[in-house]
Amino acid sequence: MRGWWQEIAGLVLPVDCAGCGAVRELVCAECRSALSGAGEGPVRPSPRPAGLPGVRAAAVYEGAVRGLLLAHKERGALPLAGVLGAALAAAVLGGGTGGPGGAAGPGGAEDGGVVLVPVPSARRQVRARGHDPARRIALAAAGRLRRAGVRARVAPVLGLRRAVADQAGLGARERRENLSGALAVRRGARGLFPGGTRIVLVDDLITTGATLAEAARAVRAAGLVTGPGEVLRAAVVAAPADSFRRIGRVPRV
Repeated sequence: MRGWWQEIAGLVLPVDCAGCGAVRELVCAECRSALSGAGEGPVRPSPRPAGLPGVRAAAVYEGAVRGLLLAHKERGALPLAGVLGAALAAAVLGGGTGGPGGAAGPGGAEDGGVVLVPVPSARRQVRARGHDPARRIALAAAGRLRRAGVRARVAPVLGLRRAVADQAGLGARERRENLSGALAVRRGARGLFPGGTRIVLVDDLITTGATLAEAARAVRAAGLVTGPGEVLRAAVVAAPADSFRRIGRVPRV
């Protein structure tokens, strides 16, 4: 119910831009530009956690971008999912969707298409926030990709199989230990990934990379990435400035 009321309120009541405070604009033109994907590129935390796939981000996590992400995640500004999803779609396209190392073309992948697998939030967080931020942004991104001619869908097949501590305030090593073995692919999910499917793990933000590395481990352990030449990728809306690297190609892990 809380999520439903937040959605209605965001559509009806006057709001200010969550990025800069511009009056009576959900997202002003300048803040929207920060999420346009113009700065999209590969990112790599340092140190890089073992098993982390190649990750691309649409924007630097600072200023307006930080404000918009926090407003969506923590303050229930649900209509922001559209502009955040567009940014995530830009990061997915930057990684290529037509095959390993390939660029997106009409129809996307030849057979299985592109499947966005969002990193799940803990149930207590979903209850507190009234929504699952990564899943909501993934759905918006999939819609944007389909409008761009890419066969895309969302498969929320990851779930927590044990309790984890709040990540806030934890360092890179503590986050890896906190999440180690915490995620698993839900039973029966393999049927959702036919041959040729390109899997892209998605989240709103990457910091240490521990969450995406654990998600990648769970996906690989479930046998979802097994075919010859198949490459697991990841995409996020934003990353810290010092995570962006000038890499010629996204590492194939």
